[in-house]
Amino acid sequence: MRRHTNWMFVLAILLSAVNIGWAQAQHIERRHDRPDPKYTVRLEPSVLVPMRDGVKLSTDLYFPEGVTEKLPVILIRTPYNKNGSRDVNSTARMFSAQGYVVAVQDTRGKFESEGDYTVSAADTNDGYDAIEWLASQPWSTGKVGTYGCSYSGENQVEMAKLRPAKLAAMAPQASGGAWRYFGAVTGGAVELAASSDWFRSNGAKIRPTLGPTRDPAGFAQAARYFTLGPQLPPADWGRLWRTLPIIDMVKTSGAPPSDWEGFVSHDPNDRWWDQFGYVNDTHSFNAPALFLDSWYDYGPADTLALFNLFQKNSESDLARRNTFAIIGPTTHCVYAREYEQTVVGERFVGDARLDFYGIYLRWFDYWLKGTNNGVTQMPKLQIFVMGRNQWRGENEWPLARTQFTKYYLHSDGRANSRLGTGTLDTIAPGSEPPDTYVYDPASPVPTVGGPDFGVPLPGHTAGAADQAPVEMRSDVLVYTTPPLEQGVEVTGPIEAVLYVSSTAKDTDFTAKLVDVAPDGTAYNVQEGILRARYRQGYNNKVWMKEGEVYEVRVSLSATSNYFAPGHRIRVQVSSSNFPRFDRNLNTGGNNYDETTWVAAKNAVHHATGRASYVMLPVIPE
Repeated sequence: MRRHTNWMFVLAILLSAVNIGWAQAQHIERRHDRPDPKYTVRLEPSVLVPMRDGVKLSTDLYFPEGVTEKLPVILIRTPYNKNGSRDVNSTARMFSAQGYVVAVQDTRGKFESEGDYTVSAADTNDGYDAIEWLASQPWSTGKVGTYGCSYSGENQVEMAKLRPAKLAAMAPQASGGAWRYFGAVTGGAVELAASSDWFRSNGAKIRPTLGPTRDPAGFAQAARYFTLGPQLPPADWGRLWRTLPIIDMVKTSGAPPSDWEGFVSHDPNDRWWDQFGYVNDTHSFNAPALFLDSWYDYGPADTLALFNLFQKNSESDLARRNTFAIIGPTTHCVYAREYEQTVVGERFVGDARLDFYGIYLRWFDYWLKGTNNGVTQMPKLQIFVMGRNQWRGENEWPLARTQFTKYYLHSDGRANSRLGTGTLDTIAPGSEPPDTYVYDPASPVPTVGGPDFGVPLPGHTAGAADQAPVEMRSDVLVYTTPPLEQGVEVTGPIEAVLYVSSTAKDTDFTAKLVDVAPDGTAYNVQEGILRARYRQGYNNKVWMKEGEVYEVRVSLSATSNYFAPGHRIRVQVSSSNFPRFDRNLNTGGNNYDETTWVAAKNAVHHATGRASYVMLPVIPE
């Protein structure tokens, strides 16, 4: 999910590694200090770079002083104001001080750049054109690399499908939203909290401009005196997220026009989405790529799908063999803030540091400068295994040795709350009564933990958080294994397959994987949602009939978590996770333009022929 990310603090991680069979033991570099600068840096501000349609994008150029030979370029394209990189501690300056020209560009329609803004719509062509311009400059070697997190990661992926010849290497971070929907839609539900904040804070389609640009020097001189971002009133998000209809939410908050209304009002299969330039499995690529994401971010499964897509669809063997990914334990774009004592939300995960700065410099040095530093000998995939609290190298995703294992839901019909009778094991159920609960949109299950919202909210902890506040609710079904005699590692994609019924035409079903410690602390590991109307896919919207039982498949994204001996594996099932996801109003209507709702009596079945389960990717010891 794209949010207002101050990407100049964001650096990604990789590590030097030695492959030793499938175990791939490796030496972990713990240093994550910034490298000592080799050069002082000179800024050439607000250079107007022309696009193919004549629109000019304002671009800051950072040069290492005293270098006379041509240099490779690192490009960062951002909708969050390029001027943020002018800070003396910025990533742009750090790269430039190591012997690179760094170009930081305001995307079309943002801050100092010309043109009209529509989320992601222009980034494919504009990214290509920016690379061509940078490669053709007299101070450039003709080799360009790309870098950035969130929106700045996604626009790299969207541009890469045009296969620019001068693109020598990519480093996209948290770029899963490039698949489709901008990360704003999950399982047919709207990512309400994060998306509404993003569109309010960053999605303005109308803004002041600096006027004619016939005098580039004058433009650069004048630009420093103007702040071109919106000045927004404070937002009471706790109240706004309950605003109905949700299509009016951003406008009600006091914000300029944005694409919010379009994003929440179009069905996932609507051709309207085609305008945004997202990638799909028909696209091909041709540049070495280093992906990064985090288990507690919005899209680790999507990032890993991009990792596979680039390996599969790259045109050259060079690009296919040099697609890498690394997934850490943290939240959105905070990799450089991992510490020796890393805590993600409330959960201690050990020493999750890596040599973030050094890894990216070696990546770009190899591909842009031709330095033979062995960076391509690292494992194709690096994952942080939570619970084991260690980094591990792998070859593929999902892991070849995965044993996909069904953990079945059981109860005597009273799995409501953690005080109920719900259990979880690998034995299929026989004759068991279903569990029922009432989902009332007026009192949704609150979000506890998970990805950050982009705005601070009292009582909400991003990352891992104890699930006690929700596990005492009667509208949350809780299924738990006995304490584990042997540890269980779960690494891979997760899916809950539920047999459900409802009194409503349409409702939501949520699932959450939880790691329960011996002292009862229950940390969320991963979660997901499915709007029941999309249970046969986004292209086939269907309704429910009271009394009938349906299979729904809820994706819980992906994770790597070791449930240690004495811990318990838990699954929560409900029908809301608010305000992360918008509330299904249970009417069978549009949801986005409705202001009234009905309560739904929902049931989860677990019996012969209707055996609900969660499919866990178990890695053998």
